[in-house]
Amino acid sequence: MGWWPFSRRGKGLGEPADYYREGLKLANQQKHHEALTSFRLALRQRPGDPEIMEQMAVVYTHIGMPDEAVRYYEEAIKTRQDSPAAHYGLAFLLLHRGDMAGARRHLRAFLQRPPSDEEAAAHIEHARLTLQQLEAGGSAQGEIHA
Repeated sequence: MGWWPFSRRGKGLGEPADYYREGLKLANQQKHHEALTSFRLALRQRPGDPEIMEQMAVVYTHIGMPDEAVRYYEEAIKTRQDSPAAHYGLAFLLLHRGDMAGARRHLRAFLQRPPSDEEAAAHIEHARLTLQQLEAGGSAQGEIHA
């Protein structure tokens, strides 16, 4: 009987595991807890990587742990202040918490340097509309389309 193949990925001998890609794949399969494990391992390989922290925040949001999500978005912003993904995600978490001033601050930061890809267009428009509503005095969550 031969060895059991623990991994079927196409990496060469001696190459480090790509925990970040593994985490993305697991998150896309909605295996959130497994994705977090992979992202934690990726963060050990690349401490302070804002993209990993952003993905962890997204997963924490999906599993209903907004405090952890906020923490990771804030850490990502400390590392890369102009992180559009972190500002966008954090803005809507703060909005749901009722922190309108914080939401406005992060929406403005997002809109100062929004992503330029086509996929981002809907998010940019959503951020603009939400900020416009907040600046017009909308404060109840029913008035804001988060």
